[in-house]
Amino acid sequence: MSLAQERCQAVVPNLTEDERRALLAEVSGWAIEAGKLRKTFRFANYYETLAFVNASAWISHREDHHPELHVTYNSVAVAYDTHSCNGISRNDFVCAAQLDALV
Repeated sequence: MSLAQERCQAVVPNLTEDERRALLAEVSGWAIEAGKLRKTFRFANYYETLAFVNASAWISHREDHHPELHVTYNSVAVAYDTHSCNGISRNDFVCAAQLDALV
């Protein structure tokens, strides 16, 4: 099963460095910076940007896992971490893969 097909779990551990590295290979363009899994998505216009934000909100609600979003006219910077484990978990990568599947 691919990451995008997985569902977030209620209780998850903080990933090890090796686990993070392996999962980074499965999501394109994501990086770990300042303790968060990050990527910036770029769009042609504001309408496409907001369509992505709305679709990502639906995913966040369904998975009960919410990122930080920084929205501009033609981009959305996304940052995931898991507060309950005080780090980066598999849930962050699952949601990252689901966002990638949107575009």
